[in-house]
Amino acid sequence: MKPIAGLALLALAACVLALAVGATPVPLHALLAALGSPDAPSAAIVRDIRLPRVLLAFTVGGCLGVTGASLQALIRNPLADPYLLGISGGAGVAAVLAIALGLNGSWGIPLAAFVGGLGAVALVYRLSTVAGRRLDPHVLVLAGVVVSAFTGAIISAVLTLSTAEQLRNVFLWLLGGFSGASWRTLAVFSAYAGLPLLALFAAARSLDLLSLGTEPAQSLGLDAGRSRRLVYVAASLLTAASVAVCGVVGFVGLVAPHALRGLLGPGHRRLLPAVFLGSGGFLVLADAVARTVVRPIELPVGVVTALVGVPLFAVLLRRTLR
Repeated sequence: MKPIAGLALLALAACVLALAVGATPVPLHALLAALGSPDAPSAAIVRDIRLPRVLLAFTVGGCLGVTGASLQALIRNPLADPYLLGISGGAGVAAVLAIALGLNGSWGIPLAAFVGGLGAVALVYRLSTVAGRRLDPHVLVLAGVVVSAFTGAIISAVLTLSTAEQLRNVFLWLLGGFSGASWRTLAVFSAYAGLPLLALFAAARSLDLLSLGTEPAQSLGLDAGRSRRLVYVAASLLTAASVAVCGVVGFVGLVAPHALRGLLGPGHRRLLPAVFLGSGGFLVLADAVARTVVRPIELPVGVVTALVGVPLFAVLLRRTLR
């Protein structure tokens, strides 16, 4: 439990740092006072703006990390990513169409993105089922690539026909961010993500067996087809919900699982909680950088995760191959 306890402390430190930095820095003593009393000078900034944003970033990052680790076991590919299966493409098409049509309410774009993500999930699943209802992991990847290419073409067409203001809104959403975070958004996402997340945690042993291959898993008594469907549906629902509340944020579900698997081993009973903490802390720090590096302008958090994630993942991959 020592590595998980250390990750929990690091994640807590990342959250405290994210609460303190921003367009208006808050010293540590003022931060503690704001958290302890609603009448403190910085309480409105900390309690109403930054705290729900930090908690939402941590929760979304943790869910994306667990999704990535689960899909890597399902597909038996350490390079698998939550957005590999076309879910972000479906959510992106729906959100772009909502922006182009002027549906810019507080829940218009997230709802459209969620519905689009579920549509992509259904389409990819339908394309990847062979031999009756058997879910083939290899066909699953190909179906996700096809759906991603198709949705990318639709997004390009919509962008070509959009106005300058619509283009800016579309690009900001596609690159991800937590500027719309609130206590209500956090509550809705947490309530929705709870069941799929618990399903993936409960499937830890199934993921261990699925990572060995279909025949070894079945020889050990696992219903591989049922387990694959459960993991795929739960991971897809988490990804769709994450994209709906923050847009497309890449590399969160790729870097932490890859790094922690080398540290903790392949057992998912220990790996998944560690990945949740590590990925959550990583996205919190990325969001803090996005808010402060060129303040008062805010960068899309997806830009920061890509700038950090690509070199880090390249180093981890090279080290693993060696």
